[in-house]
Amino acid sequence: MAAPAQSVAVPALSPKLLAAALLSVGLMLLLAYLVGFDQGAVSRSGMYLHELMHDGRHLLGVPCH
Repeated sequence: MAAPAQSVAVPALSPKLLAAALLSVGLMLLLAYLVGFDQGAVSRSGMYLHELMHDGRHLLGVPCH
């Protein structure tokens, strides 16, 4: 005869932890977009931010021109 199946306790995910995780992922995706793909469309705060992101693309080896 087979042993009775035992239930496994799954820890509850707290809303604070979920919010922090989603915020972190969102900020990382925004940063990846700004460094990897933005060619000045979003970063209209002058040439400083554009050049910073351009240098970041070179640092990460992302082709930019």
